[in-house]
Amino acid sequence: MSASVQRAAPAPPMIDTSLPPIHIAITDTSKRYGAAGVLALDRVSLTVREGEFLSILGPSGCGKSTLLRCVAGLERPTGGEISVHGETVRRPPANMGVVFQRDVLLDWRSILDNMFLQTDFRGEKRSRYMARAHELLDLFGLKGFENAYPTQLSGGMRQRAAICRALLADPDLVLMDEPFGALDALTRDQMNLELQKIWASARRTILFVTHSIGEAVFLSDRVVVMSPRPGRIAMTLTIDLPRPRRMAIREMPEFAHYCAQIRTLFGEMGLLKDE
Repeated sequence: MSASVQRAAPAPPMIDTSLPPIHIAITDTSKRYGAAGVLALDRVSLTVREGEFLSILGPSGCGKSTLLRCVAGLERPTGGEISVHGETVRRPPANMGVVFQRDVLLDWRSILDNMFLQTDFRGEKRSRYMARAHELLDLFGLKGFENAYPTQLSGGMRQRAAICRALLADPDLVLMDEPFGALDALTRDQMNLELQKIWASARRTILFVTHSIGEAVFLSDRVVVMSPRPGRIAMTLTIDLPRPRRMAIREMPEFAHYCAQIRTLFGEMGLLKDE
């Protein structure tokens, strides 16, 4: 008689429970405008974990903003899938804040009224968020300007107000599309410090689009570099620098090394010609 041999079932794959859950999953995503039009994104795949600060960096026209709008549910990809907390994005996800390139404040509303724009639209009571509104105004240096109108404020103050509006309902996901691009260098540095502070206070997931190499390295846990159109992911760089980060960190060799890696890649893509 031959003895029967029973084989043990294969062990299930190990799951690294030390990592935060995936917040955003971008899978083989493409975006073409028109049936035979411009291919803005070409098979982009990327995951963003809860509480991560991830920057998307690349040249103009590479599809950075298009990708962000697809995550926000403001545009639909023509291929692949995007999910937030496991749900396919077909409309703007709940519990999300968005900061655009321009502040998009309404000139006929005061700063405080602008902050309540979304909650007013949803018919929610202002009293629920009033303490939070004043906390944010204080944090971003706008205390005392609650009743001012956008035309009375500088560009930096207006952009601070736009960030306050995006954070008012305490979203767990914040999408930022080059929010500091129009600011002067000094104001931009100050905004970087303030954004780092607000991110560290609650560890929201932030997806941040920028043209600035230094800004991306300073703010991020990871930097995703995109190629010229059609946008593809050319490199993902993990930024291993201590937090909280002060401006002096930009003088460190480690910081310069990360920036040099990105500039080298841009040079290989023909975007920087040091001649």
